[in-house]
Amino acid sequence: MPKMKSHSGAKKRFKVNKSGNIKYSKPNRGHFLTEKSQDRKRNLRKAGFLKGKHAKTIRRLIQG
Repeated sequence: MPKMKSHSGAKKRFKVNKSGNIKYSKPNRGHFLTEKSQDRKRNLRKAGFLKGKHAKTIRRLIQG
């Protein structure tokens, strides 16, 4: 059976911490920033973490 390839898009969007959590940057920070509140923009700056089934799927895509 051939080797599994890692997903190029997933590699660019997700990172794995030392503790094994999947880290990603939140969407909606690209444009129309004047229409968003300062609180919302501040919250979008923080990283997001995946849990459960989503994390398992992404981990499989990254490792290949």
